[in-house]
Amino acid sequence: MKLYARSAADLARSIRSKEHSVAEVVEAHLSRMERMEPILSAIITPLKEEARARASALDIALSRDENPGPLTGVPFIVKDNFCTRGVRTTCASRMLEGWVPPYDATVVRYLEEAGAVLIGKANMDEFAMGSSTEHSAFFTTGNPWDPRRVPGGSSGGSAAACAAGYAPLAFGSDTGGSIRQPAAFCGVYGFKPTYGMVSRYGVVPFASSLDQIGPFSRTLEDLLLAMEVIARPDERDATCSRALRPDFRKALDVTDLRGKRVGLVKEFEGYDIDGAVIESLRSAREILIDAGASVVDVTLPTVGHGLACYYIIAPAEASSNLARFDGVRYGFSAEADSLIELYHKTRQGGFGPEVKRRLLMGTYVLSSGYYDAYYNKALKVVAILRGEFDRAFSEVDFILAPTTPTLPFRKGENIGDPIRMYMSDLFTLPANMAGLPALSLNGGYSEGLPVGIQLIGPRFGEMEIFSAAAVIEKSLGLPRLAGGVL
Repeated sequence: MKLYARSAADLARSIRSKEHSVAEVVEAHLSRMERMEPILSAIITPLKEEARARASALDIALSRDENPGPLTGVPFIVKDNFCTRGVRTTCASRMLEGWVPPYDATVVRYLEEAGAVLIGKANMDEFAMGSSTEHSAFFTTGNPWDPRRVPGGSSGGSAAACAAGYAPLAFGSDTGGSIRQPAAFCGVYGFKPTYGMVSRYGVVPFASSLDQIGPFSRTLEDLLLAMEVIARPDERDATCSRALRPDFRKALDVTDLRGKRVGLVKEFEGYDIDGAVIESLRSAREILIDAGASVVDVTLPTVGHGLACYYIIAPAEASSNLARFDGVRYGFSAEADSLIELYHKTRQGGFGPEVKRRLLMGTYVLSSGYYDAYYNKALKVVAILRGEFDRAFSEVDFILAPTTPTLPFRKGENIGDPIRMYMSDLFTLPANMAGLPALSLNGGYSEGLPVGIQLIGPRFGEMEIFSAAAVIEKSLGLPRLAGGVL
């Protein structure tokens, strides 16, 4: 098997046993990236020389019988809203096109402390606002299963790179489905942890009460290995939980689900869902039943209001978070004769159309006379939704649901219809609003395209959904390395 097709766990074992050097592993993945980038355009900033230098340093450490960490020599990619010391962080926006942070995001630091090698920063929807990676200011990423289709968003570059073999691990942010939706479209694992499980420090914020950081991988073992590295307390993030984390990899030993109860959300049955997605859900349901689980209906009466509430709360928080990009302190700055003109010209020239749309929406719902009518009311609805999830999880151990209502759509198909684009996150955003862990995994293929299914757990119920995923993976097998263009 070619090195770029191997898992992170397998690569780490082969490096520890000296079957392969770090330099060999890194070079294989850089070559894969170089070969595939003209087709996919998944990477904003490749880090070839930096990765080669780090590989050489790790090989020297290994020659001295040092152990740099559990991910020694494993290549990884991060979404380009993760701060990286000395390497530009653009958020796929003209606003930050040349900005170079003076520090690393905590997740990047944890990964490098574990011995992993950063090889590139991935394309995304500008400031993480989008569901297709078509809202990047630089270029559109292709889906590795069919480059004429989108990879999902906003972490589409990370998902596409992982699926195509650039790196066995990639990382993104998830505010309303931005890890899980592209994971479904690209046929890989994508995990949004419980809010507070992983530090957000050093990741450029979109909506602070909803954002969470998580991994992409092609195997469940790799996903759990990544989680053990990044899911650690961080005193620099006040929202990061100080609680002990479980031994995530113990989920790999689960072979049956006797006594477990799986919930199916009654309200989801009323939505328009592709037949291929429904069929994958049925297959997963049968696998879980065969493993000893029982399946029951649960009800979330307020979930139908989730999309509307999300597009009040997230733009409102974005309006506040992105107010710092004003042309005064850092980032893009236009020439102007007055401060007000500076603000207007900078934000007009620095932000793309989707970001402007959401900022205007967010500023409006926070404005005098509309705060209570929109923003405050949305928060009350979210509180009700969280209570409904709590009641559901008093009856079931986890929920099985679609990740997306459709298969990957063609480039340009939804770009002129924001509402249709927003509907891509219909089944993912409730987990963000309730702060719950949720995993997208590949549930099969239809007409050569991957089909994603989703497992949602109670707050800090990661082990419940990882155990269920282990059972499903044993039945369905590992997701394939992306086909079609390989």
